[in-house]
Amino acid sequence: MLRYKADRKTLLWAFMITVCFALQWYLGEIVWPLYLFYLYLSVTVSVIAHNHNHLPIWKNDTLNLISEYWISVFYGFPTFAWIPTHNRNHHKYNNKEEDYTKTYRFTEANNFFTFISYPSISGYFQQSALAQYLKEMKQKNPKKFRAAISQIVILVLWLAFWLILDWKKALIYVVLPQQFSVFMVLIFNYIQHVHADEESKWNHSRNIIGSLNFFMFNNGLHTVHHQNAALHWSLLPEAHAKIEHEIDDSLKVNSFWWFLFSTYILGIFIPSFRTRSMRVDRIKRQQQQPATANA
Repeated sequence: MLRYKADRKTLLWAFMITVCFALQWYLGEIVWPLYLFYLYLSVTVSVIAHNHNHLPIWKNDTLNLISEYWISVFYGFPTFAWIPTHNRNHHKYNNKEEDYTKTYRFTEANNFFTFISYPSISGYFQQSALAQYLKEMKQKNPKKFRAAISQIVILVLWLAFWLILDWKKALIYVVLPQQFSVFMVLIFNYIQHVHADEESKWNHSRNIIGSLNFFMFNNGLHTVHHQNAALHWSLLPEAHAKIEHEIDDSLKVNSFWWFLFSTYILGIFIPSFRTRSMRVDRIKRQQQQPATANA
């Protein structure tokens, strides 16, 4: 029933987060090692949502819809939202001007402030696409419209149930992990595209090539993902190896955590740790070309 056997790992992660949630709710108090593991698993739900929307986990439509309900309640947002904002927009424009999630909307800078504020800004500008998508599906594809609305209903009922049962516990074990998941997936998008060159065939994305990929379903291999969005996540390492030599070395990051610390903390004090914008450099070169030709 699975499209790829590798998604047994997806099911294992889904089982672990469900068990973690149930166990913490039952215990009724924060056990920090368990809670931190739960937050990590919550972030992986956003990656699972991303992967599922590009290539559904199951061959069976009913199983896919059930999976979308599960993703929605642990991700904290209806799964269909990826279609208009990510599949149709981000992959079409890939951080260009028309991209709702472009990283340079207000500034070309890449610093701690732009990094931490990006999820809120990006999330705000994606909202209109969701309303347009629902309107379009209602008119053109009632089946998809009903599926999307059902995801919203399931999510609202899930939140309402736990909040009514115990709102304090619900904030800690339901709402906060959901928000952390949504926040972090937008952070990943920012890091993968900020100061890259959206017009370049190979240098439009930053790639995390270290051990993080095991824990994040190869989500760090972003250039090859944009080359073939429907390629299953388990096949990305092999595909990335074939094109890695084409990607600029500055866009290959061995350690996600070192990149964060060096860029956004050390970079405050040491300029050499700051990233250089390939986009700005390209624009400058383009502006200089007419002047050179006229000379």
